[in-house]
Amino acid sequence: MTIYQFLLLFLLWVCLPHFCSPEIMFRRTPVPQKRILGARIPRSDGKILHRQKRGWMWNQFFLLEEYTGSDYQYVGKLHSDQDKGDGSLKYILSGDGAGTLFIIDEKTGDIHATRRIDREEKAFYTLRAQAINRRTLRPVEPESEFVIKIHDINDNEPTFPEEIYTASVPEMSVVGTSVVQVTATDADDPSYGNSARVIYSILQGQPYFSVEPETGIIRTALPNMNRENREQYQVVIQAKDMGGQMGGLSGTTTVNITLTDVNDNPPRFPQNTIHLRVLESSPVGTAIGSVKATDADTGKNAEVEYRIIDGDGTDMFDIITEKDTQEGIITVKKPLDYESRRLYTLKVEAENTHVDPRFYYLGPFKDTTIVKISIEDVDEPPVFSRSSYLFEVHEDIEVGTIIGTVMARDPDSTSSPIRFSLDRHTDLDRIFNIHSGNGSLYTSKPLDRELSQWHNLTVIAAEINNPKEMTRVAVFVRILDVNDNAPQFAVFYDTFVCENARPGQLIQTISAVDKDDPLGGQKFFFSLAAVNPNFTVQDNEDNTARILTRKNGFNRHEISTYLLPVVISDNDYPIQSSTGTLTIRVCACDSQGNMQSCSAEALLLPAGLSTGALIAILLCIIILLVIVVLFAALKRQRKKEPLILSKEDIRDNIVSYNDEGGGEEDTQAFDIGTLRNPAAIEEKKLRRDIIPETLFIPRRTPTAPDNTDVRDFINERLKEHDLDPTAPPYDSLATYAYEGNDSIAESLSSLESGTTDGDQNYDYLREWGPRFNKLAEMYGGGESDKDS
Repeated sequence: MTIYQFLLLFLLWVCLPHFCSPEIMFRRTPVPQKRILGARIPRSDGKILHRQKRGWMWNQFFLLEEYTGSDYQYVGKLHSDQDKGDGSLKYILSGDGAGTLFIIDEKTGDIHATRRIDREEKAFYTLRAQAINRRTLRPVEPESEFVIKIHDINDNEPTFPEEIYTASVPEMSVVGTSVVQVTATDADDPSYGNSARVIYSILQGQPYFSVEPETGIIRTALPNMNRENREQYQVVIQAKDMGGQMGGLSGTTTVNITLTDVNDNPPRFPQNTIHLRVLESSPVGTAIGSVKATDADTGKNAEVEYRIIDGDGTDMFDIITEKDTQEGIITVKKPLDYESRRLYTLKVEAENTHVDPRFYYLGPFKDTTIVKISIEDVDEPPVFSRSSYLFEVHEDIEVGTIIGTVMARDPDSTSSPIRFSLDRHTDLDRIFNIHSGNGSLYTSKPLDRELSQWHNLTVIAAEINNPKEMTRVAVFVRILDVNDNAPQFAVFYDTFVCENARPGQLIQTISAVDKDDPLGGQKFFFSLAAVNPNFTVQDNEDNTARILTRKNGFNRHEISTYLLPVVISDNDYPIQSSTGTLTIRVCACDSQGNMQSCSAEALLLPAGLSTGALIAILLCIIILLVIVVLFAALKRQRKKEPLILSKEDIRDNIVSYNDEGGGEEDTQAFDIGTLRNPAAIEEKKLRRDIIPETLFIPRRTPTAPDNTDVRDFINERLKEHDLDPTAPPYDSLATYAYEGNDSIAESLSSLESGTTDGDQNYDYLREWGPRFNKLAEMYGGGESDKDS
């Protein structure tokens, strides 16, 4: 042995007790020591240190968990250096589990565990030891604390916090892509051996997935796993302690892994050629069919956009992508015509809208198909040569003159003949008419531009072979003016002349209007019908004229009113003229020429009313007032209408009836004297139809006096009958003794009462009048039933 090996062994011998000392196994506060009297060690600071000697002597304290032996498990031994083995010392144990879980031999100091201990419940126990003298009961050693540590054994298997995990990973992922991490825990002591060291392995899910033994991370093990081939995978992971060695405990968990979709599939049309049909009469915007490309992907990875990329029908048709169904809807873009073209070809493309750059090598992510659209012929209505027509005609044309012609044709190949007609709702006055064969429009009444300058007509064209096929067109007729109206005064003129007027004085300026509308504009000429010594007309040549006086002074007492005829003519061809009479009153005026007064008759004449006309108006007003007064008087004297207008009208009226006693038969069947003489009916007679089970002796009621109250008598009889045990049950068939003649009401028993066909005859209801016919029909259906 060399010197180095000797030094190494010496160091191990010196250091090993420190690592294995009880301080490692338990805690002591303070360390029990025994004083040695008389030994003092001086210090530099003047204090004296006493050297102490340890008094307690014990082995290391530890205990294995889950001990299964039949005897108590030995823990360790307490011993004091003052124990001479004569039994003079007594050892006492206190603290966690002392006296129950742990017991001590008072003489020897041996400690035992009384039952199995689980380290996972408690890893160590803290106790206190004490030694006393049995005779003096005084401690020979100070109380000391120590720890009993529980050594772990591998008695717990690894567990996962979740029984089933759910994870996902994109399809087509590369090998080694992380999916999810699972972690198992072991309740054993990780610092002692390999009891808590867990190793992961895969029991199910190979060769698609793998797991890292140390971390529990699940990764993909195969490349290009395709969701379209398989979407769900179930992986079983095992966690085993003892580093995965044989004999270790294990636990498992299940991981359900789903492959999520990526855009790795292009859209595909199921057919190379698609055939569609559409009627030529389909309006613009009509959906004629759809195309759909299938995509194995899902969600946004399967979204497709459709477009028309080529073909001879790109101008006639359009395609719209329907987001919900992922279909391409083909619609009409322009009006179709079977006679012009019967077949169109389109090239439709479907392309993914979300493309993953990682999978460009799988592309292209689009597909095309050919769509052939056949146009089907329909019986179309006639087509006019124009969308609307405008005709102009002079108002002076003769009736029957053709003002214009509308033209229409049948667009179908059959070219059916057309019949024309006018929509009379647009020509209520029937001023125009149309030839049904050629569409010529002519007048049927004279025209007058002054009444209506425009006529808006509607012409209908229909096929003779199929009148349901019709088309309407608007025809606007403008009436051109002809000079057929003479000019007239523009307004009514209230003209007067002053008595002190001088020659050449202006008394009125007049103007004219004409209903005609010449192209060159209106031009009027004014003149007098004859030479007048009192007044003259001066034309201003601007469609106005001035009325001037020709003499000096007028006298209203001699002549109060002058009538001046004025001729007004136009300049169109033929020239039209009219004569208007101007009424001029003579009035008294002041020096400034302001009118002061005129005659009464002169005031009335300008209004166009004579004295006789005013008297007639007053008489009419008086007559109307008399009529109103008479109407009010008659209304006050009008009698109130009776409540019932007819004898037969008795519905919804209240009728009161008074019951004045029974009929002759009822009087014979009922006698009030019976109630007033109880002795006549007090004897109780047994019923002949029922054999009594027990003999019932009726009780004789004393005769009541004459003044007995009928109510008391009836109540007493009712009580007796209620207590009668021989009384028949309710609604049973019973035989009664003679009680008088039959009543009209007859019997009401549900067993004895019966009905016959005669009882159900309600024909008498028809005799009650028309108001009961409905009731008679409801209850009188006998004959109809027999017939059926």
